[in-house]
Amino acid sequence: MTEFQYTITDREGIHARPAGQLVKEAAKFQSAVTIHKGEKSGDAKRIFAVMGLAVKCGDEIRVCADGADEAAAAATLETFLKENL
Repeated sequence: MTEFQYTITDREGIHARPAGQLVKEAAKFQSAVTIHKGEKSGDAKRIFAVMGLAVKCGDEIRVCADGADEAAAAATLETFLKENL
């Protein structure tokens, strides 16, 4: 399992547009990708799971990738978050 933490800097947090883009990025990988915010977690490949976390500006999330291409998935998603959120 590969994981990283990231603090959301976008004023609006993870709202509909970036959530959709995040799901598309996660779906490119075979690995299971999970986003954790506090006690909650959701499948990063499902838009309702991502939106259900209600991630706001300043929230810290943990992204975990587990599978054959976990390192690539984690690196890609970390880059995506840094560039977009």
